[in-house]
Amino acid sequence: MVTTTLPGFRDPVHDAQQTFRGLLEALAHPGQAYTLNLTFSSPEGLTPICAAACLTLLDLETTVWLQPSLPATVKDWLCFHTGCRFTDNPELATFAVIGDAFSQPELRAFNWGSAEDPEQSTTLLIQVNSFTSGVVQQLSGAGVLGSMSFAPSLPETFWTQRRSDAYPQGVDCFLLSQQSVVGLPRTVRSSQLLVA
Repeated sequence: MVTTTLPGFRDPVHDAQQTFRGLLEALAHPGQAYTLNLTFSSPEGLTPICAAACLTLLDLETTVWLQPSLPATVKDWLCFHTGCRFTDNPELATFAVIGDAFSQPELRAFNWGSAEDPEQSTTLLIQVNSFTSGVVQQLSGAGVLGSMSFAPSLPETFWTQRRSDAYPQGVDCFLLSQQSVVGLPRTVRSSQLLVA
């Protein structure tokens, strides 16, 4: 039996609605950071915004892959608050929670959906240290007016693995810092921006 005294949202309905709106805005406007002003304690291993996203997106119907390096308390907390199921196989996950992008599996390890059902793909919740300290990427595609650039703290291999001719297959990603989220849907293309 799992027991935890760590609280979830202070105002479950309002906080979940606010978080869901922020996540939708982030996906609709890729590359733009959305800050959520939520006040609650997240378990060790999850930033407040990542924990809020988990409370909002996960439920009894979702299957979650947790990066093995995350503390065991994360699994207990998610199980207690969301009732979600867990899998050790990334390809079977509805959502994947990643604490360290530099040691995550290759993106192909996750479910990219099928041509008929691309929405069946895994959605990645990736925690990052910042949106300015990585390799500068230029984004283009749906939701991006012209093009825009940003530089989240992700390994270069992430961008290489993400580039694919598989659309509409692919993985949608939420990049989560301490209090902000950036959406990176599969519809958006990225290319490294060479800065002089």
